[in-house]
Amino acid sequence: MAVPRLLDAGRRFKEAAGVCRIAGVSKPVAARTLDDARRWAAEGTALFLGAVAELSDAQMLEPSALPGWTVGQVIGHVAANADALGILADWARTGVEKPMYASPEAREATIESARTMSAVQVVSWFTASAEELNAKLDELSADQWQVQVTTRKGQVLACEIPWMRAREVCVHAVDLGLDVDFEDLPGDFLEALVWDICGARGLDPEQLPHGPIGEVAAWLAGRPYVLPNAPELGPWL
Repeated sequence: MAVPRLLDAGRRFKEAAGVCRIAGVSKPVAARTLDDARRWAAEGTALFLGAVAELSDAQMLEPSALPGWTVGQVIGHVAANADALGILADWARTGVEKPMYASPEAREATIESARTMSAVQVVSWFTASAEELNAKLDELSADQWQVQVTTRKGQVLACEIPWMRAREVCVHAVDLGLDVDFEDLPGDFLEALVWDICGARGLDPEQLPHGPIGEVAAWLAGRPYVLPNAPELGPWL
């Protein structure tokens, strides 16, 4: 597949009617605030819950949009993520270090456990874990938000926990393969996501293919997209 024509460096991205007309993004990571991330996490949680709340046991066993994962496993994964991020919030609040997961095997076993749960059980787990994480984040003081904690991928400040959660619920809401796609996610979240993934992939956010911001975000995230001639990037989250 041919590499798409890149836009001239130095030009700016504008979102007009939801379309990325010029490369780059109008909201650099430095401008992403804690309040932004918490709002996106709340909106993503509501979107995710709206998609799964009425699912049947049979639907839990159906394939999701993530290869090899059932719908129930995606829900269980996002529920377990809230539990794990809650551990990091506890670390920031108490100063007692504790890893997000006891081991990679324990993480996989937790996700796999969703296969044996009923729809009511796994959705209840998702709801309860999201509420508990939110409550823990509410307890953090200004100083505690600046505590350094360790994720599976390295060290971050605790103020990054809401952004990590926002990415998780928003992107995986699409991965359910139900009625949510990237264009349903908050527009300012998509802008921040584009910046974030460009940084992770070592790409220049001012040199991106033309297309709707949802499609650009999907392409960067290694999800299905509609962007003529855009090269495959592979998995991200």
